[in-house]
Amino acid sequence: MKRRVILDLAVTLDGFIEGKNGEVDWCIMDSEMEFHHFLNQIDAIFYGRKSYDLWGQYTPDIEPTDSEKEFWDLVHSKEKYVFSRTQKGTDHKAVFINDRILEEVNKIKNKPGKDIWLYGGASLITTFINLGLVDEFRLSVHPVVLGEGKPLFVDIKQRLNLKMATTRTFSSGVVQLIYHFDANK
Repeated sequence: MKRRVILDLAVTLDGFIEGKNGEVDWCIMDSEMEFHHFLNQIDAIFYGRKSYDLWGQYTPDIEPTDSEKEFWDLVHSKEKYVFSRTQKGTDHKAVFINDRILEEVNKIKNKPGKDIWLYGGASLITTFINLGLVDEFRLSVHPVVLGEGKPLFVDIKQRLNLKMATTRTFSSGVVQLIYHFDANK
């Protein structure tokens, strides 16, 4: 079976993925959400270059909890692909993709393996949506309204008809919405 690209991210009730200064302090790390199950469902992560620079090799502060350490060890065990117009080549931690995104992503999707997490940032998410490369949208809607910030959906070129797969509500107030995209519709 072909691997799927899954956009999994936190979003505010008013549709922002970051505050106006890039803040994500509103994002609830809810153990009920069992994020490690999602991480076990994937074996590769797609990053934009800025997101990769911020998070691609991130290690938690001096005294991480066991669960934080386990989380980041799991994230860093995945194959990493970085989409960048400028940075080329491959380092020992990531493969850099500069152009021919549709062809390169389809090549990766056709390789054997688990699903792929489209991590972001915003412009990479837009590119993937416009190319029809996102198979599943997993949006965790947080109970906060920021009023301004970086919106999730910008410059989307055509309507996307999605099919609801699952909804889950957590005691923290987060509601997770999972939609599938069918390119044949």
